Amino acid sequence: MAERGIPVDHTTLYRWVQRYAPELEKRICWYQGYTSASWRVDETYVKVKGKWKYLYRAIDKHGRLIDFFLSDRRNAKAAKRFLGKALRTRKDWPPLKINTDKNDAYPPAIRELKQQGKLAPDVEHRQVKYLNNRLEADHGGLKRLIKPTRGFQSMKTAYATIKEFEVMRMLRKR
Repeated sequence: MAERGIPVDHTTLYRWVQRYAPELEKRICWYQGYTSASWRVDETYVKVKGKWKYLYRAIDKHGRLIDFFLSDRRNAKAAKRFLGKALRTRKDWPPLKINTDKNDAYPPAIRELKQQGKLAPDVEHRQVKYLNNRLEADHGGLKRLIKPTRGFQSMKTAYATIKEFEVMRMLRKR
């Protein structure tokens, strides 16, 4: 906007992100299309109102974002909620393999989803640290965008802002 000579305050941009990020995400998901059947799932830390929160993220083996989830806790219940949300988002392309790190929260969450029928019984869960290197590198790219924001003041605004960052990164990755 500044390049075109239009003065815009940073709070205006912030409000636009909060307002339009959910709509952009809904519209872009349709264009994202196919995702691989091998998922990489991990969590990272984000500061919200001065406290660390957990940002769960899943990508496929090609680096395409499947879904993300912001949570207060890092436990089996949060992992199950995240995986359930990701499965609903990608119901047309369910995973055959789920790669996680050695976090103890994932095995019970995956077991419960299989028992409830939300996840196919033949889905392979692999807890191999180095299979998630692509996702760990992807966390770094996202954190480089989050750092200049100087923290979030609420979970709602953090979620909407991260959603916008993810949408813009999807567009950049084509």
